[in-house]
Amino acid sequence: MAEEGVAEEGVAEEGVAEGSIASPALVTHGRGEAVIQRHTITPRSPDDVLVAPELVGLCGTDLEIIDGTIDPAYIHYPITLGHEWCGRIVGSDGQLGARVVAEGVIPCRACRFCVIGQTNLCETYDEIGFTRDGAAAGAIFVPRALLHRIAEGVSARTACLVEPSAVVFRALTLANMAPGQKILIVGDGTIGLLAAYFASLWHPRRIDMIGGRKEQLALAQRAGVSRFTVDPNGVEDEYDLVLEAAGRPAAVERALSASRRGGTVVLVGLAGTGTTAGFDIDQAVNGDITIRGSFSYTSAAFRDVVGLINDGRVDPSFLITHQFSFARSDAALRRLRHPDGERGKIVVDLSDLSTTDPGDASRSNHG
Repeated sequence: MAEEGVAEEGVAEEGVAEGSIASPALVTHGRGEAVIQRHTITPRSPDDVLVAPELVGLCGTDLEIIDGTIDPAYIHYPITLGHEWCGRIVGSDGQLGARVVAEGVIPCRACRFCVIGQTNLCETYDEIGFTRDGAAAGAIFVPRALLHRIAEGVSARTACLVEPSAVVFRALTLANMAPGQKILIVGDGTIGLLAAYFASLWHPRRIDMIGGRKEQLALAQRAGVSRFTVDPNGVEDEYDLVLEAAGRPAAVERALSASRRGGTVVLVGLAGTGTTAGFDIDQAVNGDITIRGSFSYTSAAFRDVVGLINDGRVDPSFLITHQFSFARSDAALRRLRHPDGERGKIVVDLSDLSTTDPGDASRSNHG
């Protein structure tokens, strides 16, 4: 993967429109590879704020985007990757230099879902890193209303985990959480580990996890897991809450079979469009089991997670096990695709591309 050179700040490149920014970006066309190339972005409205990304997290969904296996209704190619990230405001904004995170889902605020707070289901789906360029670049424009200020003293490693944490927090708030519950997490990736970590806020009796790789044991324990096993039958049943985060049919089936009567099963993992799972219908009906899907996060869930982090009540940064420079994004993606040993969240450091320093991006009359 070769990175193109970076022109001096204030020098407009030929073909770069007024108000646009040109910088290196990690771009994919959905044909199995992502490359660093010079990419131009343009603000879509006067309310867009220019942000210099600091850290970008990579996840399995990014691999689906690269491979072109994601539901085509949720992607526009070519696309710059990066939907889990934090950065600092640049340009002429009054909060110059402030560390921020941004909601990725861009709601219309007017449709039947948005007006009742279900912004994750907005009828005009638009999302950073999916339908508009993500943050794996030297610069990104973000609607002002989606930005959330991160408190001084909160690190970039913590802040860049707000987005996946919001996915988990929203799922947990759907699950009728209460103190003293027995919880099972199926899946030991970032979402599963974050689910165990955030579930502790409700003071459960115990949290067990069925994982896929024994190397995840230590991370699971740090996340608050009482019992970790890679054997699908290695845990007891009768759980008050089961959260499935593996995105595989067998995991969904196991999650449903592990619930107690009157329990709740929340499905968070994506298995691929058209993938189906089988389960005992009578068991679900006679067991009075609540089965919930949870897609992404709402604006309220995102705001709540920012509040928890800013108040110091949570710090999920321990989940970051690998950090790569932007120039080594290819190595980061290989590690994501082929895990070896303990692997939590993989992040890419873009600090060397920061547009707060001269010479990092080419601009044309951006105010």
